[in-house]
Amino acid sequence: MTLPTLRIAQLKIMPVITLDRAEDSVPLGRLLADNGLPAAEITFRSAVAADAIRRLREAQPDMLISAGTVLNREQVQAAKQAGADFVVSPGFNPNTVHACQELDMPIIPGVNNPSTIEAALEMDLTTLKFFPAEASGGVNMIRALQGPFGQLGFMPTGGIHAGNIREYLALPGVIACGGSWMVDKALINAGNWDEVARLIRQAVALVQ
Repeated sequence: MTLPTLRIAQLKIMPVITLDRAEDSVPLGRLLADNGLPAAEITFRSAVAADAIRRLREAQPDMLISAGTVLNREQVQAAKQAGADFVVSPGFNPNTVHACQELDMPIIPGVNNPSTIEAALEMDLTTLKFFPAEASGGVNMIRALQGPFGQLGFMPTGGIHAGNIREYLALPGVIACGGSWMVDKALINAGNWDEVARLIRQAVALVQ
């Protein structure tokens, strides 16, 4: 169970995507790859998530693809079968972690306090999603947690945008940030691909 931490850290941004139409994952994936961000976290907030991941994997076999908002064993299995590289969960659920470990599926679980971090460490997990980042204290909270937990890599998500992502990435323990502003669902639903491409390029330029 090897998490592609290096690739995540190189990209610095994980686009968090919620789709209403599975077929939109293909043109969106092409835009992401062509504009310098060959990664996508497709969330199970939508019923089309597994199909969207499958289509994207077929169209972009080399892309870094995760399944987001994974809440249970069934969704872990669906993500694995669809071709996701790893899964991301909003919280720390030992049952979901066990399901991932049984299937050799890497997971980045969500944490926002010392107790959940210690539970994750008990299961040998050291790359964790800090969620919801802004609502949980943001940069100051991560900085405080890095005192006792300096061995961790954090991927803050939730409230991250173009105006604050650099503050998060400046923290030594932050490997990347999850964000959705460059893959706004309204723009995707409207087919406004030119604006999506512009926002992707802007996001990539921000973190370089």
